[in-house]
Amino acid sequence: MSAIEEGNSEEIQMFRDMVLRFLEQEVLPHYDSWEKNHKMPREMWNTMGSAGMLLVDFPEKYGAADASFDVCQMIQEEMCRLNLHALATGYNIHSNIVAPYLLHIGNQQQQDRWLPAMVSGEVLTALAMTEPGAGSDLANIRTKAIKDGDHYILSGSKTFITNGNDANMIIVCAKTDINAGSKGISLFLVDTSIPGFSTGKPIEKMGQHCSDTAELFFENMRIPSDALLGEEGKGFVYLMQELPRERLGCAVQAIGHAQGALDITCDYVKDRKAFGHSVSQFQNTRFKLAECQTELEMCRALLEKHMHKYQRGEMTVTDAAMLKLAATEMQLKMVNECLQLFGGYGYTDEYPISRFYRDARIQTIYAGTSEIMKEVIARDILGR
Repeated sequence: MSAIEEGNSEEIQMFRDMVLRFLEQEVLPHYDSWEKNHKMPREMWNTMGSAGMLLVDFPEKYGAADASFDVCQMIQEEMCRLNLHALATGYNIHSNIVAPYLLHIGNQQQQDRWLPAMVSGEVLTALAMTEPGAGSDLANIRTKAIKDGDHYILSGSKTFITNGNDANMIIVCAKTDINAGSKGISLFLVDTSIPGFSTGKPIEKMGQHCSDTAELFFENMRIPSDALLGEEGKGFVYLMQELPRERLGCAVQAIGHAQGALDITCDYVKDRKAFGHSVSQFQNTRFKLAECQTELEMCRALLEKHMHKYQRGEMTVTDAAMLKLAATEMQLKMVNECLQLFGGYGYTDEYPISRFYRDARIQTIYAGTSEIMKEVIARDILGR
């Protein structure tokens, strides 16, 4: 039993059965063509909303299922286990990252406006932090929002934004005080139908091809003052508050993805013959798989520990950094080992292990690179 199944297995199993039926009927038959076309249909979000898969752990008053936090994480894990990592990434942004910002920081008017439409899939969302010249160093962002009466004038650009081309609402990180460093950052709920918003051509990537990844441009957008999320100047505090859940979601995806890669590799080595024997009979194969399984289970144990801490409100930024670092580095190592056991076939698109390999690579980069995770952990250890 995985960490996500602990404590609420009946509810988890009920939702898992529903999710698997949905993915098998609505996604798996089309996913290869989406990958080839580098585009997932926007209508898929409406379909997921109709199936009750979006914002599942949100209150019923917004039209959601009011399920446990574990269910939202399980959906991501199953998507990744089935080699649908691009779908899981978009889902993570919409349901596991943007939605909690609204629930924890937004006022009732903002929640009533956006959350029901996010549950149904009518509104797709994104989170815009990264800029061409500012990734992990958010204090150096240049996008600015200048107060002008009962509006803000939003100007600047963002890049590598998941769901960016199709999003109807984007949480935008901008400077409201350009001289205050991180204390001058504010967050805004930006309606993309407002004049002045545009996107560049979709960004072509090494992996997760059908994930919508965009450049965003804000050209003197007049956004209403009630689009401010929380208080002005507290954006950086809010980002640090919500990042642990984002990084926990990355770890969930890593573990599901690694499990899926291991599953298909075990099947392959039992069927593949070399020198008159099944590849699974060679000691090197058996030892490699034993190492993979052991490292996977260690990360599951760490995930279980921090899932419980998160639900008790005790998970720290350092906890999240350690979890993301361990799980995503394990993921990369495991899919590399698994691809090696496929030999030359693993390098072809005909075998799904190649997509496992490509799609995993971004995991140690987005939501904070492994190097930044190490810095966060080191600062906590050393007290500075």
